[in-house]
Amino acid sequence: MRSSKINYMVVGLFVLGMISVLVGSVAMLTGRTGAVDNYYAIYSNVSGVKFGTQVVYEGYPIGQVEDVTPRENNGRMEFKVDFSVVQGWRIPSDSQVEIAAPSLLSAKTLAIHAGIGSDSLTPGEMLNSRETTGVFGAVSTLAGELTELIDKEARPLFRNVNAAVTEINQLLGDDGGVLVRDASELIKDVAGLVRDLTNRVPEVVDQVETFTVNMIETSEEIRKLVSPENRETLENIIDNMDVATKKFDATLVTLKNVLEGFDKLVLSPESDVKVIITEAKYVVESVSRQIDSISQNMEGAARNMNEFSRQIRANPGLLLDGSPQRDQASNP
Repeated sequence: MRSSKINYMVVGLFVLGMISVLVGSVAMLTGRTGAVDNYYAIYSNVSGVKFGTQVVYEGYPIGQVEDVTPRENNGRMEFKVDFSVVQGWRIPSDSQVEIAAPSLLSAKTLAIHAGIGSDSLTPGEMLNSRETTGVFGAVSTLAGELTELIDKEARPLFRNVNAAVTEINQLLGDDGGVLVRDASELIKDVAGLVRDLTNRVPEVVDQVETFTVNMIETSEEIRKLVSPENRETLENIIDNMDVATKKFDATLVTLKNVLEGFDKLVLSPESDVKVIITEAKYVVESVSRQIDSISQNMEGAARNMNEFSRQIRANPGLLLDGSPQRDQASNP
């Protein structure tokens, strides 16, 4: 009797141990072996995702999916996926979570791609989601893009090429001879033009050289014309004319004063004639003194002008080289 109770006790302990091992194994498989942090992500398609789907961080398992909740947003359905990870696991704030399959035949997982930011997400926050990039989805997308490319681009291109080939065939068949004859005549005209230009090139070169030589000679003559000697002579003539002009202006002022005195004498007979005559005498004397100086200056200027014109008439090249002509006449 006692031995049977011991057997029952051993069997019971064995069953309890097996149950504990089973619970531990299930907990290890689901990743719920301790405290966890909860996060969530939003997807438009959650194919293959359900409760218990494994959550991996760069391929390392850290948790599982807890719940998938559909909800409506702006007239379209979206799915909130709640998942849990090992407590204290740091997830950068710029990380992204994707529904992916490690291989072609493996089950879907929630793969977290680690970001490079220094900030971490707080438990309960949302991870940025990335749409599924499975092999079949990529192949389907590529097939759709190829179909659209063929419908919108390839078929119109083939039609345009076919039409262009047809037009070229018609051109070669109907107008090919005319086109060839026109091209031949054009080539002949171009050849004649080239020969004409070849014959004219030496003449053009000679004219250019002649023009260049003339320009050089002209520039040399101009340089001689503005030589320092000629420039000094012209400056002296201009200075003398300026002096004469100033003297003549002074004479005009004096004559104006004389006329004003005569006006006063004519208009005011009762005035002191003696004073007027005295002033007139003084004015006339002043004019006489100025007239001599003016006459001398104007005579000097006239002599300079005569001498300048004589030298120019005798030797026009004086304006260019600036050297006076030697006097060949013998002195009596």
